[in-house]
Amino acid sequence: MIWLRRNVPGLLLAAALATAATVVGARLPMVGTPIIALLGGAILGAMARRSCTETGVFATGMAFTRKHVLGAAIVLLGLGLPVGSVLAVGRRTAVVLVGTLVVGAVAAVVIGRMLALDRESAILVAVGTTICGASAIAAATSVMKPDKQRVAYALGTIFIFNIVAVLVYPPLGRLLGLSQEAFGLWAGTAINDTSSVLAAGVIFGPAAAHFAVIVKLVRSLMIVPMCLGLHFSRRDSGPKTSLRQSFPLFVAFFLAASSIAGLGVVPDSWSASLSHLSAWLIASVLAAIGTSLTWQQIRATGPRPLLFGGTLGLILAAGSLALQTATGWR
Repeated sequence: MIWLRRNVPGLLLAAALATAATVVGARLPMVGTPIIALLGGAILGAMARRSCTETGVFATGMAFTRKHVLGAAIVLLGLGLPVGSVLAVGRRTAVVLVGTLVVGAVAAVVIGRMLALDRESAILVAVGTTICGASAIAAATSVMKPDKQRVAYALGTIFIFNIVAVLVYPPLGRLLGLSQEAFGLWAGTAINDTSSVLAAGVIFGPAAAHFAVIVKLVRSLMIVPMCLGLHFSRRDSGPKTSLRQSFPLFVAFFLAASSIAGLGVVPDSWSASLSHLSAWLIASVLAAIGTSLTWQQIRATGPRPLLFGGTLGLILAAGSLALQTATGWR
């Protein structure tokens, strides 16, 4: 009862913010639910700082949401990604998909060093740009435990280039004469957030939208090796803890959920609902993060992460197109 009394107000507030962000995000796909949730949380946090901070009535529940809800969201994402379907699309797109990720990873290391970015900001912007937008940033956050302002800045960077991608990719794809599937592959491998991938695909054509989302979901699986890599990197550079204590358990549950989905146990009719529920839970986490932010924290981060994200996004777009041309996808 004590736990409920302390946590329920904050949990309900996070749920309300996520619901509002989901409704608004459906009407503004270029912006997307994750960014709206973060902004909504930040606005509420600025208006009711005392209630949402450590001593406020919502603080405990918000802290619980930030720390524990994301794992459930990622496990639900796994239930919507059957291993067999993922492997089928993965085989067709492997060269472009993996090649683009490798190009992005190498570019992230080189450019991050050139700009002298701090490690946390570089990793957050890099995983958000190369893997899965806000979902990848949220997953990395659960492993790294970075400063909140760096998380916010990384999400802000993703937001800006999501909008640019939705506006620029479809007309550029038509100018380049890309087929529906070729554009879907380009969008799925080079645009970072799922909402923006879908929005760009819909503008280009229904077949492009369908294929782009499938490719994007396959790309989302890179969350698993990303979390493992960050986990072991953290162990090497931080205090020594046992694998059992520090291993991100949601990674194992994600793989188990994807395997279960591959067995056909989960009805196909559940797929959309599970995806929406996962997105809603991620939105609640980002709203909770938003309530703890201040403008001064974000401003102190500076412009370099934004430059980093923009340069990385251009390299991904060019790299994906070059690989498609080399493998005959155009």
